Amino acid sequence: MGLPWIGRLLLFMQLVHGVFCWGKYGHYAVCKIAEGHLSEDAMGTVKKLLPNWAKGELASVCSWPDDIKWNYNWHWTSSLHYVGTPNFKCNYKYYRDCYDSAGHKNKCVTGAIFNYTKQLFSAYQGYNPRLKYNLTEALMFLAHYMADVHQPLHVGFTGDLGGTGIKVGWYRRKTNLHHVWDTMIIDTAVKTFYGSDLSSMIQAIQRNITDAWSQDKSSWEYCIHDNTVCPNLYASESVRLACKFAYRNATPGTTLQDDYFLSRLPVVEKRLAQGGIRLAKVLNQLFSFQVKIGRSSR
Repeated sequence: MGLPWIGRLLLFMQLVHGVFCWGKYGHYAVCKIAEGHLSEDAMGTVKKLLPNWAKGELASVCSWPDDIKWNYNWHWTSSLHYVGTPNFKCNYKYYRDCYDSAGHKNKCVTGAIFNYTKQLFSAYQGYNPRLKYNLTEALMFLAHYMADVHQPLHVGFTGDLGGTGIKVGWYRRKTNLHHVWDTMIIDTAVKTFYGSDLSSMIQAIQRNITDAWSQDKSSWEYCIHDNTVCPNLYASESVRLACKFAYRNATPGTTLQDDYFLSRLPVVEKRLAQGGIRLAKVLNQLFSFQVKIGRSSR
């Protein structure tokens, strides 16, 4: 008999140490792409909010929530990096899926995006200015989780722990499927196609946004009812991509090589682009001082 869902999630929290996070390259890329699409107002506010050690660069802080989540005082954030979905359903529903290992509702990546968006909204758009938040932390968490929700296996199945429980080979290395999507596809691409230079990969993605994906950019930015942010949409996209690309041909014990890498890399690069464009859109709306925006809602 399998572990009950709480047991699986507790095991999940043990397994993901140092693994369950879109790697530093992925987070840096999403935030660097976003920086290139920020308005003057948004860029100015972001720079004011960033800690001094960031030296004015949003991308330099985007892995911070991964760096601190294993500290005792930050354990409560561990469940905010992902959301589990029912096995083989290939769909996501907020009220069904967003809870932590103790069953607390809203404690998942989409819930975190709603929360930190509303914190920044309250301060900069006057929704509830009496509430006091650490807005620097809110910005860093929001930027990080906007990237996480675009990694398909951050919205993977609970039964295999978002691919963490699927042991595979990546060329000559032993790993798990989640780590392949978090880190190894990007790392291999940087080394193989971009001369081990992440900035070259980011520039190539930016060119695609300007050229090949220029017709798609407005649809990526669309948010129902003119809401500020739509993480439920992003999560729904991710689980469908997980079913179509991440899980397919990646059964336990499989060695993944060129066929898998070359067919999945375009998916990863587009998700990095979408995460960056959407993060920029959210920050541009939050930090626009010209027009008041509509309240975020689930």
